[in-house]
Amino acid sequence: MPSASAIAARSTVTPEGALPHGRPAAGRAFDPGCAACPRLAGFLAEQRVALPAHHNAPVPAFGDPSSRLLVVGLAPGLHGANRTGRPFTGDHAGILLYQTLFDHGFASAPVSDHAADGLRLLDARISNAVRCVPPENKPEPAEVRRCNAYLVHDLASHPAGGVVIALGTIAHQAVLDALGLRRAAYAFAHGAQHALPDGRLLIDSYHCSRYNTSTKRLTAEMFAAVFAAARAHLGLVR
Repeated sequence: MPSASAIAARSTVTPEGALPHGRPAAGRAFDPGCAACPRLAGFLAEQRVALPAHHNAPVPAFGDPSSRLLVVGLAPGLHGANRTGRPFTGDHAGILLYQTLFDHGFASAPVSDHAADGLRLLDARISNAVRCVPPENKPEPAEVRRCNAYLVHDLASHPAGGVVIALGTIAHQAVLDALGLRRAAYAFAHGAQHALPDGRLLIDSYHCSRYNTSTKRLTAEMFAAVFAAARAHLGLVR
């Protein structure tokens, strides 16, 4: 495991956590053995003992890298992606996400149970701001920053004119950081649409977590409207 000083030396982020405007971090291809965050690596080691049947490792993005729709979530859930090895698969948050993707023509099936269930994404990809499950589903700011290089890599293959849907404030900020954009210039709000300088469209949504859906902070109709906006921008007509 790299030392804290080595990690700090490689970091390109500012102390406040936002990357300098116009200077995105260097991208890094997904590393299934990444252990750069001591707290997350330690938590995964504990889960390999407690839950040996789980994936218990960094979770890669799912879908064709050249897809025009990129959905960015927060991090793997302990008994969801951390169990199955595929984003939003096998947990409550994935119920609404995959149903909505299917309803709008971005998935071949409405339910994502496990990584070998045959479900395919159609012109869509799902990634996360953090690739390892964090304790209590709460990554620390330094962990989000350190993992940002993987999102930079994802965005490098995302085509011009594409749409990024950010699920929650942390995902929204992670996308801006990965693109070297100032957070203050693009305020998060559910349903907000941000035209980015490179021609992409960033659309914000509340995260489809159990808490948000059970409290009706996010309804199925609200979530569907976000994906309908993405379809419209991409010129997809039913």
